[in-house]
Amino acid sequence: MELLGMFDELSHGLADLPMFPYFEMAHYIVSVMALREQPGALEVSRVSPLACWFSSMLYCFGGSVLSGIMLAEPPVAPLSNGPVILLASLVWYLVFYSPMDMVYSCTALPPIRVVLSGLKEVTRTGKVLGGVTMAHNKYKDSLLVMIAIGWARGAGGGLISNFEQLVRGVWKPETNELLKMSYPTKITLLGAVLFTLQQTHYLPLQRHHLMLLYTLFIVVNKVGIRHSV
Repeated sequence: MELLGMFDELSHGLADLPMFPYFEMAHYIVSVMALREQPGALEVSRVSPLACWFSSMLYCFGGSVLSGIMLAEPPVAPLSNGPVILLASLVWYLVFYSPMDMVYSCTALPPIRVVLSGLKEVTRTGKVLGGVTMAHNKYKDSLLVMIAIGWARGAGGGLISNFEQLVRGVWKPETNELLKMSYPTKITLLGAVLFTLQQTHYLPLQRHHLMLLYTLFIVVNKVGIRHSV
């Protein structure tokens, strides 16, 4: 009984945990680092900081942009949140332009990167659940739409990677996530399916319990992958 009580308390704690600013900042750091490590991205940052910034925002907010387009909402809505954009822009600047490359060098250290990656995965749960909930409010009986929006909101940065590449003057259609899905895209699709089934009462679990189970699963897997690399 004590174990069940602890599990319930943890699940409620996670459900009520604010993502901004610390968890979201980890998401921005890992996302911008992923962009910086793309071939040619560092060169683009020197030639056109504006293109580099725009690419970084797509990495950070791709899920919100893509899910907004799919729900016929303004794709620029994420840009209306001043504090969020300011924090993401500050992270972009520090990762690409900090003196002596100190910020990137520190965050790229394996122990720090593992922690940041784990924190980023915590935000994935909220994004997937948020997308499923948004879709459910508009299309209550459509499982496919809820799965698609949850998937788009949680893995939008990868799903629109070809468009982001065009911003940097790169065209690689063979890297399309639908043709060859990466681990984050696959695990987000799984989450979208699970939260959709829970939302429509096909999965007999409380939402906060599923949130905790899914978060533990993706964090442990992500940290394990990072640790093994």
